[in-house]
Amino acid sequence: MHTLLKLCYFFSLFLLLSCGGKSAQKPNNETSESIDSPTEEISKEDSKTIVFFGDSLTAGLGLDPQEAFPAVIQDTLNSLGMNYTVINSGLSGETTASGRNRLDWVLNQKADIFILELGANDGLRGIPLAETRTNLQAIIDAVRQKNPNTKIILAGMQIPPNMGQDYTSEFRKIFPDLAEKNTLPLIPFLLEGVAGNPELNQEDGIHPTIEGQKIVADNVWAVLEDVVRE
Repeated sequence: MHTLLKLCYFFSLFLLLSCGGKSAQKPNNETSESIDSPTEEISKEDSKTIVFFGDSLTAGLGLDPQEAFPAVIQDTLNSLGMNYTVINSGLSGETTASGRNRLDWVLNQKADIFILELGANDGLRGIPLAETRTNLQAIIDAVRQKNPNTKIILAGMQIPPNMGQDYTSEFRKIFPDLAEKNTLPLIPFLLEGVAGNPELNQEDGIHPTIEGQKIVADNVWAVLEDVVRE
């Protein structure tokens, strides 16, 4: 049954993400947005900034921005008294190519930590793997060129076997390969523990619910915590 649920998840993922995430979305998910907690008053003077740069998974498609996993991370940072401001720069339907084109605008804002979550839409559309790899490397290079001190974290992604087992396996390897090449911390699979579980996904079967977002945030925090404590 678990295997069947995962297959259903991946099939839905192919249909919806490859179409650019056309489900209803809060309008302000399409712009870079600072996430402030109403219960915490942390001074923004000398505050460090974490930029989440990704697709609909980062944007929190179908939810209020305050319920998406970057906002959950902000709440965690606030609760620990860490002076960080989270910027959600997720955009539904984003590919590595469109993200690369949008990057200069995003980098106009300060980024002490840059979390790169792109590639799923490439895989679902069957974009050549070399192109995806090249675009992700170009994004990494551009962030470092803008500010060599920015710490970059790469989020790993997996896709269903619709494009064939070889393509699927090679796609999955892109992320650990780039993390090793560039000496980057890697989130092995952003949706670990959420993908394929209908109780943790919205009706579309692919975008996490509020509870699912909390698990995604845990996956991110497992890697991010060491970086913010450095």
